[in-house]
Amino acid sequence: MLGRNGSTNGDGKSASATSLLTIVGESARIEGKFDIADSIEIECEIGGELSVGRKLVISEKGVVKANVHTVDAVIMGTYEGTMIATGEVEIASTGRVSGHIETDSLVIAKGGAFTGNVTKSGGGESKPVYLLDDKRMNSMANHVGAER
Repeated sequence: MLGRNGSTNGDGKSASATSLLTIVGESARIEGKFDIADSIEIECEIGGELSVGRKLVISEKGVVKANVHTVDAVIMGTYEGTMIATGEVEIASTGRVSGHIETDSLVIAKGGAFTGNVTKSGGGESKPVYLLDDKRMNSMANHVGAER
């Protein structure tokens, strides 16, 4: 099912400045090359190539196995592939990401998982990402605090 999220203001036009195209279908699998001018929320499985003009939202039930170009991304489900984001990428606590991300800003919430490489937009080397557990982080904070 395809639909638009957002309320209307009485004359049938969207009350919000941006609309969000939503693709829903728990058992649906869509493959191909997609060019979305605005934002999109995905609640099914998509494969192929995806170009998004604003924000890509992968819901908790969403699975995206594609090369993606977007401005911003919020990943609450599963993403596999290469993503180029000119804005911010956020991996939520339920998000699972595997692949390569090129962005200026990557935020990984506690509980979120990322396996792969991150490159800062505008060039630079690809660097591995390591998960630091809380015990190690506290140890490092205490060590830095003792040096001051």
